[in-house]
Amino acid sequence: MSENEIWAAYEKRLLRVSAYIHEHLDEDLDLGRLSEIACLSAHHWHRVYRAVHNETLAATVRRLRLHRAAGDLVRSERSVRDIAVRWGYPNLQSFTRTFAAAYGMPPARYRREGSHRAYAPESDEESSRMFDVTIRTLAEQPLLAVPHTGSYMGIGKAFEALYGTLFSRNLFRPDMRMIGLFLDDPDLVAEEKLRSFACVTADENTPAEPPLTRRVLAGGDYAVLRHQGPYANMDAAYRWLYGTWLPASGRSIRDEVMFELYLNNPREVPPNELLTEICLPLQPVAV
Repeated sequence: MSENEIWAAYEKRLLRVSAYIHEHLDEDLDLGRLSEIACLSAHHWHRVYRAVHNETLAATVRRLRLHRAAGDLVRSERSVRDIAVRWGYPNLQSFTRTFAAAYGMPPARYRREGSHRAYAPESDEESSRMFDVTIRTLAEQPLLAVPHTGSYMGIGKAFEALYGTLFSRNLFRPDMRMIGLFLDDPDLVAEEKLRSFACVTADENTPAEPPLTRRVLAGGDYAVLRHQGPYANMDAAYRWLYGTWLPASGRSIRDEVMFELYLNNPREVPPNELLTEICLPLQPVAV
């Protein structure tokens, strides 16, 4: 069997396991069960997973569960204790300790004071200092993508599939940039019907066999907002961009898809150091 054939077999196994992890994060994830899904012994499965994803299975599960917990803290009224239990922590103390280590503050304080609370519509002067926005003219950019349907908080599942496929097919290149495309307004479309794409930049000659598909970012002017912090906190940045910056800018929105450009990797930096550029397409300036 050739090297390409070997990795193709691993790719299918890893995609099955990645999907299972994302769909069962709130359950006990038994290594034996994951090994069965991968059709590999626990010993070999774990080594293959780490080689492809560049982190251990335990690190993946811990990162994803904390991400979901942060989303619950921001978007729900669940008690911190209930959130801890939901995401697999045996007690409130262990959840608080782990969350604080990752997010820089304990969960109760994060709910009260996290950057998602910084939006202050009653004070335009204060909120105008919140975010850095620049206007850039971007060239058209081809992408490789994996589609996702459902909560935007769950797009990580598509990114796991995307990167697993790229690595297993030897398509990954260090200069690829990670991009999220979001097609629907979550205030207008039911969560389970939200459409998005996990993407990387790639040239047009890069093969795009399923589950990969091709997308293209339109060229033109974009308002680019730099956000630092957890992905769960970005609602405030979106509201400020639309509600404060856009009316004061004198610019109009162009009918193209907005996107997020991820400048660093959640596997390599803590959530408070994540850097994201939110890119809003703009009409050309009238001459």
